[in-house]
Amino acid sequence: MTIPWRPEELRLIGQADEVHIATTRGDGTFGPAVPVWVVRVRDQLYVRTWYRRDTGWFGRAMRSHRARIARPTGPFDVVLQDVADDHSVTTDVSTAYRAKYARYGAATVDAMVTTAAAATTLRLTRAV
Repeated sequence: MTIPWRPEELRLIGQADEVHIATTRGDGTFGPAVPVWVVRVRDQLYVRTWYRRDTGWFGRAMRSHRARIARPTGPFDVVLQDVADDHSVTTDVSTAYRAKYARYGAATVDAMVTTAAAATTLRLTRAV
């Protein structure tokens, strides 16, 4: 079950450079938290990785669809929804990545907006 983000949570998390995400392991415990870039598009929050893989935090995310994020207002338990098949969403998320992280330079940002990276786009929804 999920609930909407509060406006202040959306604002603070959306403005943060990164969140620390700990995905759920098979036994229900959380794996190590890793920093990931986060963007806000309208009233939703999104994360992605460089490329889709079955290991690490992203592999666990795809298996459990659950995680905990920390920073700047957390921790929050979240449900992770794979939205890679929604071209409109992934395009908007790529645009948000370009705008928010442009200061890191084209080489870094370009890696986060490739077709392969867009295929890793996950929506973060606050869990009850």
